[in-house]
Amino acid sequence: MEEIHNYRIRAWWTSGRTGIANCDSAPSAIHFTAPPQFGGIEGRWTPEDLLLTAIGSCFATTFRALADYSQLKYIDLEVEVSGTVQKASSGYIFNEIVTRPRLTIDRDNDEERALRLLHKTQELCLVTRTLSARHTFEPNVCLSGGVKPFNHWRKHN
Repeated sequence: MEEIHNYRIRAWWTSGRTGIANCDSAPSAIHFTAPPQFGGIEGRWTPEDLLLTAIGSCFATTFRALADYSQLKYIDLEVEVSGTVQKASSGYIFNEIVTRPRLTIDRDNDEERALRLLHKTQELCLVTRTLSARHTFEPNVCLSGGVKPFNHWRKHN
């Protein structure tokens, strides 16, 4: 049996240089604008911010599900996502997106297992699998208690 899930947001330009977006699953609307360098207003979400937020939040929710399934206990997961926009012949594009998850685990957990789970999360994240931009993946696993971070940077395109 095939499972199909549909999602929908609504976005509209309200006036001047701002718009608003909402969805059925959240009670609050998001006010957005173009980036300030393209005539937008400071202090509002931009489509670029929202795309990177989709990547980071998808990674975090996918990791939580995999960690629960794998019974990996962790202290914290922070996901930083950055992107570079560049003008191309067809207009502006994201030419690179970098995801940097920082996973903090207890000293009793297996660092290699945690790293494998981060990589599995990257492979399964729906949003990143959907994007056509080059996507770099840079995981970082840290131990709690002020111990030097266990770094294992690996690019994933």
